[in-house]
Amino acid sequence: MFMGCAVAVAGASGYAGGELLRLVDGHPDLELAVAAAHGSAGRPLGDLHPQLPGLADILLADTTPAALAAADLIFLALPHGASAPLAAGLPEHVRVVDLGADFRLADSAAFERCYGVSHPGTWTYGLPELPGQRQRIAAASRVANTGCYAVAVALALAPLIAAGVAEPADVVVVGASGSSGAGRAPTPQLLGTELMGDLSPYKVGSHQHVPEMKQATGATSLSFTPVLAPMPRGILATVTARPAGGATLADARAALSRAYHDEPFVTVLAAGRVPHTAATYGSNAVHLQVYADTDSDRFIVVSAIDNLGKGAAGQAVQNANLMLGLPETAGLSANGVAP
Repeated sequence: MFMGCAVAVAGASGYAGGELLRLVDGHPDLELAVAAAHGSAGRPLGDLHPQLPGLADILLADTTPAALAAADLIFLALPHGASAPLAAGLPEHVRVVDLGADFRLADSAAFERCYGVSHPGTWTYGLPELPGQRQRIAAASRVANTGCYAVAVALALAPLIAAGVAEPADVVVVGASGSSGAGRAPTPQLLGTELMGDLSPYKVGSHQHVPEMKQATGATSLSFTPVLAPMPRGILATVTARPAGGATLADARAALSRAYHDEPFVTVLAAGRVPHTAATYGSNAVHLQVYADTDSDRFIVVSAIDNLGKGAAGQAVQNANLMLGLPETAGLSANGVAP
């Protein structure tokens, strides 16, 4: 009897790790072999993820190559900088999807500027909807999952630049993210009493995802303001760019529609419908809408995702499906949970 592909989740105690566990547990072709979390090794999963009663008695392993190496595929849901040394000790034949930033960037100088450590190398970039990327992911044994903000921005902007509809320079992005995007470590600004009823920008003009956004979209100049929103999960990004060559709103909509007309997880909403983070909650979906701002002569593309879904764990499972030769949509849904 087919028992499924054995997978390991490193960083299983965090929010992205917990979402990976949920998706793996419900996947028809994947089986959880190891859940690892260095700081919580020895504790049962039920202590950290009560939403997963079927996995509650599994004891967390230490995060070492030896503990993970028995799996056919390993998800690394670790803090930035932690994946590279661990990956160096993993067998070459084991497939790995890294949810961190260690291997996303091709530009070593940009990586070192953003993260302050030596560039460990570049893996296949894990955003299947970009042209040609699906085939590269399917052939890869090492894949760097896309950053959460970068997913929302790249899928909104890349088709417009590629089609010559939008200028690659002078792109402006404002993205609001739920607090789970900051991780599970307790910090004062993430306390409920500090977060609720408040919006606050952070890392203005210096966010580490900007080089990745430029790499994935073809933008040459991009200003990004991230905003912490009082919700647990979700990203709403507004991406503005100037029309190129006299392009119209109809041209922009046509470029998005052509890019995504048969994509299972990306929906270009009908005219008049507005993207909502709640509509993508719990899913691997991306909702897009494009507008024309005639006063500033700009296109505005609004993108909504679940930052733990398409922005992290869902995207990782989508990549794993491709790497394993499974149906790309296996274990994933484009339908959100409401209310």
